[in-house]
Amino acid sequence: MIATMRECVRREAVPHLLASGEGTVIAINQPLNESNEVGVGLEIERKFLLKNDDWRKLAQGKEYRQGYLSSVKERTVRVRTIEDKGFLTIKGVSRGAVRTEYEYAIPLNEAKAMLEELCEKPLIEKKRFKIPYEGLVWEIDEFFGENKGLIMAEAELSSETQAFNKPEWIGVEVTHDSKYYNANLVHHPFRRW
Repeated sequence: MIATMRECVRREAVPHLLASGEGTVIAINQPLNESNEVGVGLEIERKFLLKNDDWRKLAQGKEYRQGYLSSVKERTVRVRTIEDKGFLTIKGVSRGAVRTEYEYAIPLNEAKAMLEELCEKPLIEKKRFKIPYEGLVWEIDEFFGENKGLIMAEAELSSETQAFNKPEWIGVEVTHDSKYYNANLVHHPFRRW
């Protein structure tokens, strides 16, 4: 399926996009949602550092590798592998704790090739732990490689003003500190702080 960028925007869709000269865009895969609908997605999340390691006994982690095809402030285009799955994610600029996000499943071999051949280095390597707590799922990321030693937690919310209780192991909030954004950890890794 080939469509111009204008057609994609008119349909309010951002499929997996690869620029193909002459202003055309090749739509590679379908979006990653259960109803297979395309539309604007919003990510509303709050990020925190951790006070201690009490969270470790509550979950098993999964290995993540990710890299960025674009990491400019106005948009990021991320390639990610989670164990045996590949994903392409496009995110807009952050406005507080909110930003536009689209995520699509892609073939694992293509994700691995993009990580090795096209993405900015160093890659982000981490283990993610998911812990349910009082109606939210807390995602704790323990980083490796150039970001070894950094551990952060985040919770996705339904609105920016949603009230929630934090587990006792949650520390200071870093939602508005851009140095903790994964895309910025490529250019300014934690080990160099």
